[in-house]
Amino acid sequence: MKGNGELCAKLDDIRGCVAGVVVGQQDLVDKLLIALICNGHVLIEGVPGVAKTMMVNTLSQALNAQCSRIQFTPDLLPGDLVGTQIYRAESGEFETRKGPIFANLVLADEINRAPAKVQSALLEAMQERQVTLGRVSHKLPEPFMVLATQNPIEQEGTYALPEAQIDRFMFKVIVTYPDMDEEQRIMQRMARSAPVTTVEPVATLDDIIVIRALLDEVYMDVKIERYILRLVAATRQPADYNMPDLTPYIRFGASPRASIFLALAARGRALLRGAEFVTPDDVKAVLHDVVRHRIAITYRAESDGMNSSSILDRIVATVAVDE
Repeated sequence: MKGNGELCAKLDDIRGCVAGVVVGQQDLVDKLLIALICNGHVLIEGVPGVAKTMMVNTLSQALNAQCSRIQFTPDLLPGDLVGTQIYRAESGEFETRKGPIFANLVLADEINRAPAKVQSALLEAMQERQVTLGRVSHKLPEPFMVLATQNPIEQEGTYALPEAQIDRFMFKVIVTYPDMDEEQRIMQRMARSAPVTTVEPVATLDDIIVIRALLDEVYMDVKIERYILRLVAATRQPADYNMPDLTPYIRFGASPRASIFLALAARGRALLRGAEFVTPDDVKAVLHDVVRHRIAITYRAESDGMNSSSILDRIVATVAVDE
């Protein structure tokens, strides 16, 4: 780690590059970078107009990465996403035409507007990192990351992602409105005839692949590992951790994939801040975004004004770091 300070400093260069275009949203930038170096995918939920698309475009420019944007609509077909084979009568052969999913960063805009077949085609590609067209399997580019967005306020004509599919996203990040000072800076920067929306590359995809190899060098103590396991277990059996009142609110808790992603994301955050070891604060900083979409709450929880984030707040406040 000590000999790779210059390489890790590129992560700060990327953050600064994105901040030159997008005001605020630092937490989202950090989660995108962590997911990128951890080989994960991100689901972004937020109302329209909070710079979700601009964030992804700017990040791809900063990395000089190939980026594609797919607007999900109810009439979208799986072939529009992954590609298809076209028959050429003059040659009597099929020609493979790859779809927009063959890119380093894939922005799946309003993923919940597409029907189940399209969603499953995307999520299968996320899991397998390859696409089969005809009888031939095609590897997706490396690195490959899907950033899917969904609008939480408009449900007409949408198809909710099943729990088993949404579990494949490493993070679910909630993007909120900027505060007034940030919005003023946004207005000053963007309310122009030709606002600046492009940046020069400050890193390469090869840098990201090399940085990924540094993850294993970030030390995680056994006590931190057990802390992660207790946090996840508390979402399944809260009564075992002195929170019996949460039991009626949880339909089912987080899967073992949550433990894996929590450990990875905590290491990624430590790497992002230039540390050589993981602290409990690293775990707490990524907990909500890793686990919130892996908890299914009951109708009683909704009626009592509880959600997965408030349940996780209670778990963090109750589960001890060192036991």
